[in-house]
Amino acid sequence: MKKLIFGLSVMVFLSGTLTAQEDAKKALRDAGKAMGAYNLDPTNNKSKLQEAVTAIDVAAAGPETSVMGKTWQTKGEIYNEIATQIVTVRQLGLGKLEDLPKVEQPALQASTAFQKALELSEKKYEKKDALKGLQVAQSHLYNLGIFAYEDKNYALAFSDFQEVLKVHDILTANEEASSLNTPEAINDQMYITGLAGLNAEKVAEAKPYFEKLYAGSYDKPAIYEALYKIKAEENIEDAYKYLETGRKKYPDDISLLFAEINHYLRLNKLDELIGELKMAIEKEPNNVSLYSTLGNVYDNLYQREYAAGNTAKADEYFNSAFDYYNQALSKEPNFLDAIYSIGALYYNKAATMSKDLNALANDLSKEGQRKYDVMHKEIEVQFDKALPYFQKAESLNPNDVNTLIALKEIFARKDDFEKSTSSKTL
Repeated sequence: MKKLIFGLSVMVFLSGTLTAQEDAKKALRDAGKAMGAYNLDPTNNKSKLQEAVTAIDVAAAGPETSVMGKTWQTKGEIYNEIATQIVTVRQLGLGKLEDLPKVEQPALQASTAFQKALELSEKKYEKKDALKGLQVAQSHLYNLGIFAYEDKNYALAFSDFQEVLKVHDILTANEEASSLNTPEAINDQMYITGLAGLNAEKVAEAKPYFEKLYAGSYDKPAIYEALYKIKAEENIEDAYKYLETGRKKYPDDISLLFAEINHYLRLNKLDELIGELKMAIEKEPNNVSLYSTLGNVYDNLYQREYAAGNTAKADEYFNSAFDYYNQALSKEPNFLDAIYSIGALYYNKAATMSKDLNALANDLSKEGQRKYDVMHKEIEVQFDKALPYFQKAESLNPNDVNTLIALKEIFARKDDFEKSTSSKTL
């Protein structure tokens, strides 16, 4: 009896397997029929495209049909058609994306399917068909990658662009034409692929593309900026050589100039920043942020020289900071950064002088007291100058913590405790 039961279970299992195989074969036939009906009238038979997708997915999972080149050739053709329709909608405005099957990365799926068809096909004409499908998919991969890039979906664009290069290698190896038919076209594709990867924050994956382009002296200033960003994560000083080379090769490129400015800011190299920022202002005279940034540089230099006891140089830098902040305001009167910075310039000067005032407090001589009184009055003058700027800054950004702290301190020093205590607290 046990043997009989076992034999029956085997028969049931085999029956289930045969049914699954037949279902998969039928699905493959159905996919072909649906595509045939769709091709008769693509405009009005969009539903047939969805039927084809549903059927081919069943066939691709079948135990027997999944190892047939025909299955993957059919899937590639279906997904290529979806990609064709997406390109038609995006480029020509014909049709609607909502009418198309909802599938992920159709061009990439088409490319993958044709590669499997190429691998599984035995006959020469079958391999030829798979390679033709790859040629079409390569074009779609580029177009859909561009759409994704424009939509700021950089990870998706990076994936599609990488596949363009992969398909190129496959086509070339099989002596078939690729859309990347010149060294320049290959370099251009590597360039946009690297940019997509960098924007997608896939730094490690993007790195090889830029390194190849750099080694080949590809004529784009962004290569140098990209390699600086990539290498800066490893060693910022070593990374600078790329910016330095790029700046020499493309002295008028504003993007590289700004990258160098940010490099100096990052390392707090204040003296080097002055020339760079003045050059940037010449190129973009209406960029108020540049004036304010240069004001900040002079502000920091003022504090450095004052701390070192170089009063004359400190005063020179103070006046330069004030001048550039005001140049920013002359172009944009409500530019918050410059308004706050002028207030901070006066406030910090008063705070720095307060430290010297504490030292004078210990000198009880008549001359010492005179110096104390003079400095105390000057400190109050600086706080008074800072006040209207902080009040203006508060009106533009009522919840900025630093502005509120400064206002509380100034009102407290003026013995205006009502305003000091009534000021906002966060």
